Amino acid sequence: MHDFTASDGLRLVYYIDDFTNPWTTAPTLLLLHAAMGSARRYFGWVPHLCRDYRVVRLDLRGHGASAVPPAVQELTLDRLVQDVAELLDHLGLASAHIVGNSAGGYLGQQLAMTRPERVTSLCLFGSTPGLKNSQAPSWVPQIEAKGLRGFLAETIRDRLPQDADSGLVEWFLGEAAKNDPAFIGKFVLLMAGYDWSREVERIGCPTLVVIPGAETVGSLANYDPFRRLCDVEFKTYDGMPHNICDAVPDRCAEDVREFLRRRFPR
Repeated sequence: MHDFTASDGLRLVYYIDDFTNPWTTAPTLLLLHAAMGSARRYFGWVPHLCRDYRVVRLDLRGHGASAVPPAVQELTLDRLVQDVAELLDHLGLASAHIVGNSAGGYLGQQLAMTRPERVTSLCLFGSTPGLKNSQAPSWVPQIEAKGLRGFLAETIRDRLPQDADSGLVEWFLGEAAKNDPAFIGKFVLLMAGYDWSREVERIGCPTLVVIPGAETVGSLANYDPFRRLCDVEFKTYDGMPHNICDAVPDRCAEDVREFLRRRFPR
């Protein structure tokens, strides 16, 4: 575990897993997690990737071990994207390969559109161009009434497959419950206010879009704008609900590794 201080004074935590050859300079792969999650949710990905890449996982502000901003402080999308850029600065990186799951992918998309020189490639998992065209605003009163664990337990089949390991379900719920529910509600409402589907063609880097075939957050049609990208590949995980990164981590990580090896041979 490492940490740095963002430009507004908030402490952010990140993790580095690097088992690449120590006599080489390996490319960095930055993993950005979903709302209500943390960097720990990528535990199943790391073994597949850390031999070839320096894998960095960020706990987004207000999530995981990163500090929760004061309740009176305004939360903005620009601030969240700036956190990612400042982490790259802190690590001395001009750019990195970015993987984003759901809301983490929103930050990756925004970084690729506003600071294209910082993003070498972009891999998006269950991440549409914003959360506006979804039922996400209805989550907030449920979180307030039932807590994060209660809300997610009631809607777990929107997130994980019917046959998901019971241990995974319990761990998933327990990890989510560690987050501050008031901040999570604020975060979800912020993301639910955005739709940049008419701007996504500004993403110019090689991009992989992985779609849950049984998407339960919004509509499959919300992924269609990515077809306008100049350099994009698609994969669909048939029959899978939203949280593909948790349900099939090995498959996800292998698809990232195959994409990067093919598009960026070393």
